[in-house]
Order: sequence, then structure tokens, then C-alpha cells
Amino acid sequence: MSSTAPPGIDHVDERLLRTTPLKKLLARPELGSVVGAVAVFVFFAVFADSFLRASSLGTVLYAASTIGIMAVPVALLMIGGEFDLSAGVMVTSSALISSMFSYQMTANVWVGVGVSLLVTLAIGVFNGVMLTRTELPSFIITLGTFLMLTGLNLGLTKLISGTVSTKTIADMEGFSSARKLFASQLTLGGVEFKVTILWWFGLVALATWILLRTRFGNWVFAVGGGADAARAVGVPVHRTRIGLYAGVALCAWISGQHLLFSFDVVQSGEGVGNELIYIIAAVIGGCLITGGYGSAIGSAVGALIFGMTSKGIVYAEWNPDWFKFFLGAMLLLATLLNAWIRKRVEATK
Repeated sequence: MSSTAPPGIDHVDERLLRTTPLKKLLARPELGSVVGAVAVFVFFAVFADSFLRASSLGTVLYAASTIGIMAVPVALLMIGGEFDLSAGVMVTSSALISSMFSYQMTANVWVGVGVSLLVTLAIGVFNGVMLTRTELPSFIITLGTFLMLTGLNLGLTKLISGTVSTKTIADMEGFSSARKLFASQLTLGGVEFKVTILWWFGLVALATWILLRTRFGNWVFAVGGGADAARAVGVPVHRTRIGLYAGVALCAWISGQHLLFSFDVVQSGEGVGNELIYIIAAVIGGCLITGGYGSAIGSAVGALIFGMTSKGIVYAEWNPDWFKFFLGAMLLLATLLNAWIRKRVEATK
């Protein structure tokens, strides 16, 4: 059944046209990543015997969740047409602030966690405000933030702690309760699952609801599709962009607290390069580099592909040096598949 407009009307909004279920499926931005995820699963199920064990499920999901928590806001930001190259080191900054503030002030760990939240959100808002005020490309703005945070993480940690890592805070008040929230694990059916998996699923559900059911979600797609056109119809472009960067900062705080309370010490040089992995997960999940298209679910599938690939290579007992090759191949194949699907959808409209 082809798309048809109501009789007597020459043109209507394409969202009002009736389409077949197949066309709706093909129009989903995460379709290509789902096909890729199935292919990766089958591949490692064949070549890695231990990949299908129940115990492996928790390990794969945990690896995916550590990327997926950040891939969700990065995907929303890319749908809005922007990038954040500081996302990786911002995670480490958040953990360092919590740890060093708590240790130096001999305060309850939750005080450090709260201070970290405020400072990390301030960093995200700074990125958004600088972008809107200067109108420079987000690549330049966030690259500058990336370099500043990288230097601050190392410089301040050595200045305060005397080494490149923080002091342990495992014996401080509030540590055990904070660990339960950010770094605990549950056992279901004999399989251990990290709490980050629940954080990840919750963020994907929240982001999907925001994109599809709220006014802000409409603003995100509009800004990514064309900021000038969006502004012309009353969309608050500046506030939308600042909100998206604040969302990245919030998730960086969550990831940072998990990093801290999993190991109770933090290395100041961690996080460099992770921002590219978050972007890769979003792109594999169907987000366009040009903005205006993508989904939070797609970013989750992209992160799942990352988890399956990183752990599948280990289970197959291959040299882990090949991991980046497989990740790059998945990025290229997913991008080509997404482009092909979009062309097919546009050709049938």
C-alpha cells in the first residue's frame, strides 16, 4: 500500500500520510544498528564457545553500559547537530572532584558527590553557553574544554595528592551507601549484573520519552535539522543546546561516580579517547553527523555492539589488539547501511 494524501489536498505533512508497517520499520534510525548487532552476536556465537554462557551476559552488558550511559546524551547532542569532545575526560573530572573534595575536606563522601554534580553541570553549561555566545563550531569549543580538563585533571591531582592518582576514600563515612547506588551488583538466576546496567536502561527509556513525547524532544530534532529554521518558528535554540550539554554533563557525573566507587581511587589520566567511542556508538546507532536524525535506542544498540565486540574477542581468545579494527569496521559498515536504508526510504516516499 503506497502513501496517499487525502482527496482534494495537493500536499500534506508527510507525518499525516498513511504508510505500511514495512516503511515505518525502514524509517527507524536504529534499524541498521540492530542488523549489525544481530550479525555481531551470531559471529561471536560461532567463533567463541564461551560467548553464549549465562555468565557472559552480565559481562557483555556491563561493558556496554559503561559506554551506553554516555552514548545516550551524546546521541541526543548529535541529533541536535552538535558534538562534545570533552565528554570522556569530564567523566574523570567528575570522579576526581568527588574523591579529592571528600578526602581533603574530611567530609562525608556524599558532600563530595554533591559538589561534583554541581561542578560537572557547570562544565556542561559552560560548553553550551560558549557555543551559543561565540557561535564557534562545537568541535572547537569542546576541544578547548577537553584540553583544559586534561591539564586540570593531571595538574590539580599532582598538586593536591602528590601523585597522579587520588587517595583512597574507602574508609570514609558514606562510601558504602554511595557504592550501593553507583557501583553495586545484583544476582539474578546465578548471573551477576552491575547496577550501571539499570542506570543505562533507565537513561535510554528517559531519553526516548523526551525525544518522542515532549516539546523539548521536538526542539532537539528541529535544531539539528536547521537552527535558523527552528529559530524562525519559535524554537529556543540557545536553551536547547545548553540543555543538551547539561545532559552530557549529568551522565558524565553518573559515570564518574561509578568509576570512583568501583575502585575507590581514580587515575587522573583516564578518559582520554573515550569521547570518540561514545560518538562511534551513537553513529553506529543511526545518528547522522549532520544532525536532525537518530534515536536513544540506537545509541544503546551501538553500545551493545561495542560490548559484544570487546568481550567477544576475549572469549574467542584472539589478540585484543584487533579490537579497534573490528570497531572501525563496524562503524563504517553501520554508516553505509544507515545511508542505504535512508535512500531506500526516501525513494519510496
